[in-house]
Amino acid sequence: MNHLPSLTLSNRRWWAQARWRGPSGSRTFVLIVFLAFAFLVPLCSSQELTVAGAADLQFVLQDVAVRFQKESGTKVRLVYGSSGNFFQQIENGAPIDLFFSANLDYPKRLEAAGLIEPGTYYEYARGKLVIWVPRDSQLNLDSGVQSLLDPSVKKVAIANPAHAPYGQAAVAALKGERVYDKVKEKLVFGENASQAASFAASGAADMGIVPMSLALSPNMKDKGRYVEVPAADYPAIEQACVILAGSKNKPAARQFMSLIKTSATAELLRRYGFDVPGGPVK
Repeated sequence: MNHLPSLTLSNRRWWAQARWRGPSGSRTFVLIVFLAFAFLVPLCSSQELTVAGAADLQFVLQDVAVRFQKESGTKVRLVYGSSGNFFQQIENGAPIDLFFSANLDYPKRLEAAGLIEPGTYYEYARGKLVIWVPRDSQLNLDSGVQSLLDPSVKKVAIANPAHAPYGQAAVAALKGERVYDKVKEKLVFGENASQAASFAASGAADMGIVPMSLALSPNMKDKGRYVEVPAADYPAIEQACVILAGSKNKPAARQFMSLIKTSATAELLRRYGFDVPGGPVK
């Protein structure tokens, strides 16, 4: 995933190149245009909320964003990727308003570093892991993780465990079932859980160990079948969200988070296979 652009840096570079072009009259015109642009950018930016979400939340956050935009009039820019990559981008000052992580560790580390708005840490759901195969696959999934040992399985897609919590959970499940050493050469890594699911759905891999939320998504639910990986085989995929301290639109960010805490969103999360510990706030 590419880093989010910095408008401030871009403006400085643009001005450094533009200010010396043309005669003095042209420079005056450029200065007027630049000053107008500089004042308009913060105004436009304040009308848009940037929400960075773990890949397993793609369809949940789309629905929440539609509801939020109708109620508030504020546009939402949704970006998806691995939680670890977003964590690094936020540490480096990426202009993100809310961060939805697929684990608790990254939000807690941001909180410890003083990079979140105090009091906004919220644990919203617990994810589930499944083994997914295309509908025309002849593979028998009754044995669960052990099905990876079938000689017909050449490639198994998982999210990159270096920075994706679902990839870490997949590796833990394979080790828990004592098959990791036997199948590690079959593993192909997606940059995030969504890409791993795409590998399996497209036939680039014979199967995928992916979030249940993606297996139940419109893109995949009619294209394959899955079996749930026993929760005891991997650490709980507990997920949390935060508002970033650097957000330029904290009132809107708080309004968006309030929707996450409603019974409607809790039901939406359950529909995509998530557990909602503790239930909704209201």
